[in-house]
Amino acid sequence: MSRKGSKKKKRLAKAAKKNSRIPPFVMLKTNRKVTVNRYRRNWRTDKLRIKEDD
Repeated sequence: MSRKGSKKKKRLAKAAKKNSRIPPFVMLKTNRKVTVNRYRRNWRTDKLRIKEDD
């Protein structure tokens, strides 16, 4: 990570945070209408389009 620029690191960090499950209390709060994170991404199949110079 030391060779990546700060903008790129910030975008990768944001993507890593978004890539989590929804908390269990959200399921309880919405009466199980919301059960999955729609924006979940798999590291192997769904690639991020982040440029090298960014």
